[in-house]
Amino acid sequence: MDRGSRTVLGSAGRVCAVARAALFAALALALGSCASIDAPPAPHLAAVAPPPAAEPIAAPPVNPERKRLTEAFGGEYRDPAVERYLDDILARLAPASETPGAPYRVTLLDSPVVNAFALPSGDIFVTRGLIALANDASEVAAVMAHEIGHITARHAAQRAEQEQTAALFTRVSKQVLDKPQEAQEIEARMKLSIAHFSREQEFEADKIGIKTIAKAGYDPYAAARFLESLGRWSALRASLIGAGPADRPDMMSTHPSTPERITEAIAQARQFGAPGIGETGRDGYLTAIDGIAFGDNPSQGLAIGGRFLHPALGFAFEAPEGFTLENQSAALIGVGENGSQALRLDSIEESPSTSLESALASGWIDGVKTSSIETIKDADLPTAIAVAQGEQWSFRLGAVRLGGRIYRLIFAAHSLSPAVDARFVASIKSFHRITPAEVAQARPRRLQIVAARSGDTPDAFATRMAVDARPLDQFLILNGLQPDAQLAAGQRYKLVSP
Repeated sequence: MDRGSRTVLGSAGRVCAVARAALFAALALALGSCASIDAPPAPHLAAVAPPPAAEPIAAPPVNPERKRLTEAFGGEYRDPAVERYLDDILARLAPASETPGAPYRVTLLDSPVVNAFALPSGDIFVTRGLIALANDASEVAAVMAHEIGHITARHAAQRAEQEQTAALFTRVSKQVLDKPQEAQEIEARMKLSIAHFSREQEFEADKIGIKTIAKAGYDPYAAARFLESLGRWSALRASLIGAGPADRPDMMSTHPSTPERITEAIAQARQFGAPGIGETGRDGYLTAIDGIAFGDNPSQGLAIGGRFLHPALGFAFEAPEGFTLENQSAALIGVGENGSQALRLDSIEESPSTSLESALASGWIDGVKTSSIETIKDADLPTAIAVAQGEQWSFRLGAVRLGGRIYRLIFAAHSLSPAVDARFVASIKSFHRITPAEVAQARPRRLQIVAARSGDTPDAFATRMAVDARPLDQFLILNGLQPDAQLAAGQRYKLVSP
């Protein structure tokens, strides 16, 4: 995805980010057809908590765009306590907005990415990833009020008009010009470019949102706090996985967070008073989100360190040592060796009569050396491998048959030395039917709210974080703490628990 503006990294970070971006671009361009890690999922069905007797509406007309976006972000996430809390926040914001009589509705999405967006219909969407990052009610209110600002300023309507134009181009490419792949690429880009607003529109929505939360009685400085946490979280994610492909947008791509924007948010808040005014609602918020799912949904596949487990599809595999994995909506991706190596796993539906050898030679990677295709005899599942050579990248390919689908593993490196290639082949051979023990391990991680005791430190809490990388950094950012922060006895903090 296009990450848009992001927190500026140091020179070394920029070099790695550029390398990773080029590598992922090579993987994306090498694919000859669209694919996903599994068959298109059925829509998630989740009951929406009844709204209070205030502005949020209970049952809006069927909206195709709402349905499409909900499914693109994992479906609705059911948590009655969180849903009620969001409804209560919206019930306070709606009368304080510039259109107090307008109907609004908030939907919680089952996605670990940090994102929020809105439709002209008054639908506001927030992901559980955003809920996990926010530290109090005022920060969530700031995000929702910002989205209301986009609606009242007609930014969302302008985006809808742009999407209609893009849809026209898609139909022309698919039906008139007979270019179905180009049409799919256009549709995918538009589907995942939820709310690319201009710089001016972002500042306008910030101004409207801060005014709204202040009028509703919330802390007007919450917007700046959340923007800072968002920048830190996105920078951490970028350092772990790189720019990544364009199918998992977060708020750094759809709502650019810049130092200038944070500075302006603070200036706007000062118009309502000095820091310390308004309600934050931290305690009630932490109580509401205690136990919410964190990270990937195991039903959609779960990365645990270098292992990937997919109980629903019945397989597991081990990435090469040192790789960081991230489960995207279209594929599993990973980076290793400081961004100089990458992997991608997706799947395609193929007839049982299609051999793995012919699948590898079918052109889903340009430059396949047909003579290099061979069958692996000692793998748990039918497996074939091959090599492809691009201008700047070398690829080790794997094709594995399971359950009527062919799983495609693509490994990329600048130089496919014997040692590097051996690691890639070993990873392909590790692809196997998932075991009962692995199914038991594929449990969802959750946020746990824990009170600090006298003498507790961030380092001590970090050892209790059930995360795969940089637990101290994740603990600090999730709790809005700086690196030199001291924990206050009796204060409650967020932990990630298995």
